[in-house]
Amino acid sequence: MPYRRLPNTDRARLRAIKAAYQKGKQIPPFKLAFSQNAFQRLQSFYTSFEQSINNYNNTFKVQTERNKEYIQLHKKAKLYVSHFIQVMNLAVAREELKPEVREFYGIDKDEKKVPSLNTEKELVHWGNKIIEGETTRTFKGQSPITNPTIAVVRVRFENFLEALNNQKVLQQNSQRALKKLSDMRTEADQIILQVWNEVETSFKEMDEKDRLENASSYGVVYVYRKNEKARLMTESSSNDLEVV
Repeated sequence: MPYRRLPNTDRARLRAIKAAYQKGKQIPPFKLAFSQNAFQRLQSFYTSFEQSINNYNNTFKVQTERNKEYIQLHKKAKLYVSHFIQVMNLAVAREELKPEVREFYGIDKDEKKVPSLNTEKELVHWGNKIIEGETTRTFKGQSPITNPTIAVVRVRFENFLEALNNQKVLQQNSQRALKKLSDMRTEADQIILQVWNEVETSFKEMDEKDRLENASSYGVVYVYRKNEKARLMTESSSNDLEVV
């Protein structure tokens, strides 16, 4: 005998609620297999739950799409910051600049390696450092570093910062939408459980085939165990019954 399986995803919850809600709209109350109390709960909950699901899906989709652009801007900013420091170090190696020039950028004068730029925090830190340092150095009359110039680095870095801030806003929007949706799941599960229990009680006197078919038409999901598949293939069963 198949067993009933309550939904465990938001889409499955919405399908169950929608199926029962549509039955409640189509069938007169005295013929309906669940109570008016359950229908009123469905009626007041269905639209808001569907909107919450759509809102989360939309905000997450926007976040994902914008993240592709953000990744490219992140890579470009990292490349320009790294290249600027490398060019500065090469100038020191050629003795065109003194090792002390590194200190303008917050780097030890004897440090010849490019600092780590692997994380957002590191890139923000060193991007700000070299922009501030180069601005201070050139203000004192020293020759600017070129190829890339700090002006070009600044453009790439500020594009990255703007994208980073936008991405944080989008992440916050997605998190808020997800929290609202998560908060509604308990009520969704309670409504579905009430409806399904009442539906099964209404059809409990029927034989198994008719009981399952009628309950399934209300969105109740039944799952056949593996050893019941052979039996299912030889019997006339409802297409609404789920086989796993």
